[in-house]
Amino acid sequence: MLTDLTFILVVVLAVTVNVLILLAVLVQFGLVLTLPGIAGIILTIGMAVDANVLINERIREELRRNKTSRAAVDSGYANATRTIVDANVTTLIAAGILLWFGTGPIQGFAVTLSIGILSSMFTALVLTRVIMEAATRNRSHAKLSI
Repeated sequence: MLTDLTFILVVVLAVTVNVLILLAVLVQFGLVLTLPGIAGIILTIGMAVDANVLINERIREELRRNKTSRAAVDSGYANATRTIVDANVTTLIAAGILLWFGTGPIQGFAVTLSIGILSSMFTALVLTRVIMEAATRNRSHAKLSI
């Protein structure tokens, strides 16, 4: 049976992997981490947590409709994906504008934020889904306790 602790651990893992991917990309391209870059990382963490909260709330809604755990996870991700993508694309557009019109530190913020948003979308929509589907694989009729 999946509990609130399971969801918390999945979110913590996803946010940790998100930050590690972001830092790995920054190192790979030789980008320097400045104060605006740190602000971009903090904003990325906030958006990653928000995406995971959206997913978990959608799963809870499906469970309230008495769906099985597997069906609730599938429906929860299906319903949350569009909202998450819309929010992140909007932020990417804003970061693109900052990158285009900004100078120095503003561009560093925009680059860090853009990389972070892309890694956040990956971890929220792919990594956590794989983990949740693995956790519910043999429990199609079990109930989630969240």
